[in-house]
Amino acid sequence: MKYEPHNYQKIAYNWLIEKPKAGLFLDMGLGKTVTTLTAINELMYNRFEISKVLVIAPLRVAEVTWSGEAQKWDHLRHLRISKILGTPTQRRRALAADADIYIINRENVVWLTNELSSVGNAWSFDMVVIDELSSFKSPKAQRFRALRKYIPLSERVIGLTGTPAPNGLIDLWSQIYLLDGGERLGKTVGGYRTRYFLPDKRNRTTIFSYKPKDTAENAIYDAISDICISMSADDWLEMPERIDNIISVKLSEAELKLYEEFEKEQYLEFLQGTVTASTAAVLTNKLLQFSNGAMYLDDGTYKITNDKKLDALEEIVDTAQGKPILCFYSYRHDKERILKKIKTARSLESAEDIEAWNRGEVPLLLAHPAGAGHGLNLQSGGNIIVWFGLTWSLELYQQANARLYRQGQQNSVIIHHLVAEGTVDARVLDSLRGKRDVQDELLDSLKAKYEC
Repeated sequence: MKYEPHNYQKIAYNWLIEKPKAGLFLDMGLGKTVTTLTAINELMYNRFEISKVLVIAPLRVAEVTWSGEAQKWDHLRHLRISKILGTPTQRRRALAADADIYIINRENVVWLTNELSSVGNAWSFDMVVIDELSSFKSPKAQRFRALRKYIPLSERVIGLTGTPAPNGLIDLWSQIYLLDGGERLGKTVGGYRTRYFLPDKRNRTTIFSYKPKDTAENAIYDAISDICISMSADDWLEMPERIDNIISVKLSEAELKLYEEFEKEQYLEFLQGTVTASTAAVLTNKLLQFSNGAMYLDDGTYKITNDKKLDALEEIVDTAQGKPILCFYSYRHDKERILKKIKTARSLESAEDIEAWNRGEVPLLLAHPAGAGHGLNLQSGGNIIVWFGLTWSLELYQQANARLYRQGQQNSVIIHHLVAEGTVDARVLDSLRGKRDVQDELLDSLKAKYEC
C-alpha cells in the first residue's frame, strides 16, 4: 500500500527527525507507529544516522503491530525486523540476528540488560523507541531502573504514548527522564516532587499522594515543551460520533444488603468458604468483584453474588441484533461466567481471534483492558463496546476504547458502561473523569499549533 501521510503525520515525522530526544504524545488512532517507522527509515537508509533500533512495546504490540505496519506500507517493507520474544533461547537468537529493528516486550527489558551485561556485549542500539512510554511511569519499577542505566548510550530516544499522565502529573518524571536524563524535570523524583508538588493525602509519617503547587502545571509544561509534542484526534480527524451510555444495574434488596454488610464488616461467610478484606485496597477490589457478580474466596475459588450484569450484557447482545460487540471484563471469573452464559462469546487470546473479529465473525469478543489496551486495530470488526467491569486506570480505559474509536472507524461508536447502583462502580467512573481533567490539561499545553 502506498503511504500518503496526513498533515498531522508530516508534523509528527518532522518532529522525530529534528529532535534526537522526542516525546510524541499522539492520540489513539493518529498513526504513531507508521510515522515512527517512516522516520526510522529516513534516518537509517537516507541519512545514514542510525543503524540499529530497539523498540520496547507491550507484548501483543511487539508480536503483531510493528511488523504488521512495516509489511503494510510499500516504503517500509525492506526493513528487517527481529522480535526478541519467546523463550530465552529464542530471544538470544533474535538478539544475535542481523536486523534493522529489534522489538522486545517491556517485561523483558531487565532480561535484555542482564543478558548484554553477562556476555560482555556493549549496548549497540543507537536509537530506542519506547512504545507506550507511560508504562515506565514508576521510578521504582525494575524495567525503569534497568533502562535508565543504558539508554543514555543511545543517541536518539523516542517516547510514544497517548496517555502521558494517567494518574496525574506526578507520573511524568520517570518518562521524561528516559528521554533527557533528568535535564528538564530534575535528576531525581524526590527533587521533582519537592519542586513542583505538595503533600496531599497522608497520615503522620506516610504521604500517599501529592498535588501540584499553584504554578507547577505551567512550569512543567514549559519545561518539556521543546521535546514533547501533543496531538488530539479531535483536532485533526473527522472522528465518528462517540456515544457514552451508562446502564444502571440494580441489585436486589438482599444482594445490596449483603454488599453493604461486607463493605462495613470486611468479611462474608458463604457455604463454600469465606471472603475477607484486610486493607482498603483489598476491600475495594472485593466490592468491585461483588458488583460484577462473583467474589473470590480466601481459598482462590469464587462464589457467585449476583447475575445482574450478566443479564444486562445478554440484553445488549440481543438488542444488537447480530452486530459484533467488544466486551471488556475485569476478573477471570467475569470471563468464565460470560462464556458459560453467552455461547457465541469468544475470548481474545491470539492473532487468529483478532483476524476473525475484524472479519466480523465474532458476535461477542471478550478482552481484558490490560491485554488489549494498546496497539491493536480492531475498528474494522465492530462499533459497540461494553464495559462489564471498569478499570481504575485511565490509561487502560482510554486505550481500550481506542481499539474501536479511532481513525478508520466507519460508524458511530457506542460505549456502554454497566454500573451497579449503590456500589463502588460509580466511584470508579468518577475517578476516571477526574484523572482525565489533569491529563487533558497536559495534552492541551503541548498541542501542536500549526495551520494546515
